Amino acid sequence: MGTYLNPGNVEFTEISVSDYVDKTGLIDLINTTINTKKKLTCISRPRRFGKSYAAQMLCAYYDRTCQSDELFKNYEISRHENYEKHRNQYNVIYLDIAGFISDLKRRNENITDIANEMTESIRKEIIDEYPALSKTGKISEILIQYVTLTEKKIIFIIDEWDAVIREAKNDKAVQEAYLNLLREWFKNGNFTGKAVAAAYMTGILPIKKDGTESAISDFNEYSVLEPGNFAPYFGFTESEVKDICTRYGMNFEEAKTWYDGYSFGEEKSVYNPYSVMKAMDRKKYRSYWRKTSAAEALITYVNLGGDDLQEKLAGLIAGEEAEVYTDDFENDVETFKSDDDILTLLIHLGYLAYDEDTGLVRVPNEELREEFRRLLKKVHKERLAELVKNSEQLLTDTISGNEKGVAEAIQKIRDSNYAPTFYNNEQALRYAVKFAYIVCVDRYMKIEELPTGKGIADIVYIPDRNVRLPALLIELKWNEDKNSAIEQIKNKHYPAVLENYFGEIVLVGITYTEKDKEHTCKIEKFSR
Repeated sequence: MGTYLNPGNVEFTEISVSDYVDKTGLIDLINTTINTKKKLTCISRPRRFGKSYAAQMLCAYYDRTCQSDELFKNYEISRHENYEKHRNQYNVIYLDIAGFISDLKRRNENITDIANEMTESIRKEIIDEYPALSKTGKISEILIQYVTLTEKKIIFIIDEWDAVIREAKNDKAVQEAYLNLLREWFKNGNFTGKAVAAAYMTGILPIKKDGTESAISDFNEYSVLEPGNFAPYFGFTESEVKDICTRYGMNFEEAKTWYDGYSFGEEKSVYNPYSVMKAMDRKKYRSYWRKTSAAEALITYVNLGGDDLQEKLAGLIAGEEAEVYTDDFENDVETFKSDDDILTLLIHLGYLAYDEDTGLVRVPNEELREEFRRLLKKVHKERLAELVKNSEQLLTDTISGNEKGVAEAIQKIRDSNYAPTFYNNEQALRYAVKFAYIVCVDRYMKIEELPTGKGIADIVYIPDRNVRLPALLIELKWNEDKNSAIEQIKNKHYPAVLENYFGEIVLVGITYTEKDKEHTCKIEKFSR
């Protein structure tokens, strides 16, 4: 049993005894590709979405040097027709590319020679088993000899295959040496057919479109934009999370608020596995995203965009959806021809959820909303920073009862590019008001059109538990007197929706009249 060649099932054994959620149906999808023209599979999905668990599961199932029937017999894969046919029947080469890079850095070595580092590691383990092969030439030749001696083809399992491309993004020589190695394995008529039974690669980004990664152009790709049959294995499904919450005695609706919101293919409700399990283990719902390296890059990518991107981000943070054209994205972290390319990257990184049917993106859940809230405090773009500054003043004016200041702030948003291109109904007014109060996302829970005893409250902001601010109840009116919104609040007993809230409540009535083309505001306060 080696580190890279036939690593055995120890890793997956440890996974399986730590409350493993059964994703072994993925194995059957790979089984259908073995020794066919579709045997090369490339999956791209965000970090912390179970890529490494899947890779280690496949190692345990295919590795000929171990017996894994006891490990898999109670899982879904054991009920599939080809379960016995492929279990523990292949040589496995498992490469964690990010791990290779980390090891080189730990030894204070450059990644320049990573391709040779990989081949020499594999070569050493083969020669330890078959010393006579030490005289064989390049790695593809020694692997063919190994397949002949063992009478077992190889299944390649490569985790984070694109780590070299991302890490050495400015070093074409390093990239080319690495891609030539992949070309030798997967695009070689004298090797691929003879030695490769299948390959399963995972990464964060899809294969580049410009042909520079043609070494793996024969792979069948499945991404967060087009996951195909692999969609159920891109994260936890809703039924799986319900079961997990029951086992751990945790509230499912809170889990849904915090970690749901992704839509992959036919799976319309997918959860972040890493964060769900962290929440279960720690008995606390919060953001676990900030600990990832992807979180550190968010501000960098956002600052690359123009004014249009800032406006879209403001809308997303305020709770709106945005249209994104994803087809032109070059699948890298440096070629951005438009703001849509940056938004598409954020989809692949998991920051935004994409609806394939509508072409719209949104901030998927409370965990990611927290990350975008932090973004508001760090972004260096002038227009978004100005929006935040004005919103801070608006919140201050609202709480202090400055009716004129609130009306002027809403008018300023109305005159900006953040407002809708048309402004002729209450929905348009609602859109402008949500932008105006954008800083509230960092301190309040926002509820729109909250049902009440006798009507609908337009927008309610309930302060977070650790925030010493009053609740806000905002009623919007179109072509009516400024007092009518406040009167409607009182007549319909809207404050009753805050019956479990004790503290100051600010009632805010905002109106717009087409005749005068101006906003007016009425503010009243009371305490419970």
